[in-house]
Amino acid sequence: MSDAGAPTEVADADDATDSPAEIELPTDPLAGHPASAYFWGHVAGSGDVSDAGIEVVANDEESAQVLAAVAGGDLEHDTTTRDYAHDTSITRTEDEYTLTIDSDNGNESGLLGRSGALGLPVDGRGNYRFGAFSEYDRELLRGLLEGCGTICFKSSSGTVGISFVHDDRALLECVQELIDDCPIETPYDELSETSSGGYWFGVDDAVALEFGTWLYEDCEQTGLFAPSRRRKLERSLEQAKAYDE
Repeated sequence: MSDAGAPTEVADADDATDSPAEIELPTDPLAGHPASAYFWGHVAGSGDVSDAGIEVVANDEESAQVLAAVAGGDLEHDTTTRDYAHDTSITRTEDEYTLTIDSDNGNESGLLGRSGALGLPVDGRGNYRFGAFSEYDRELLRGLLEGCGTICFKSSSGTVGISFVHDDRALLECVQELIDDCPIETPYDELSETSSGGYWFGVDDAVALEFGTWLYEDCEQTGLFAPSRRRKLERSLEQAKAYDE
């Protein structure tokens, strides 16, 4: 596990000539801190917590390295093909980086210094508790978007689409509450069922540009973001602007 509180460096492969961002790590991955908020957003969006440990999946190598720096664990790389959440007739192939943190991962006191999963920000029913990260809602939302969100350019309307997809309806309701509290007035759709049996909702296209810009604003200063996801957002925004012209 990385030394808590020490800065670590993570390089963006597409920006090899730039200095890699120094990431300030929390002394405790459960305490209120931008990096821990980003980490638990990812865990909630694409992970699983149990007494055996934590497993979280990322599609971006740099962000996976950040998650490992925050809480330790082992990273494995694989390629997977899965159904598209909104339409199971469409498949997509992606890189997958799986971070596994065992309950006995070099820590005599258990998982992240707790005796079991109930000591983490997850209650007995599997619901996440984000109160400790209330001052870092942007990093938490960014982790959630990168864990269970999608960004796309809608060629039919020339707009950017931002949506959140997850099997847990309660988690998406929590995401909506976080969006309600963000400084950008961001309307969104009602929760709908996906063809794969989960749930999803989309941010109103009219505010997707402003919301997405706020979500990734100044992220390079902290290094708490997935470069590939930000590039996709930027490309989508450029396409939308070109469409208007």
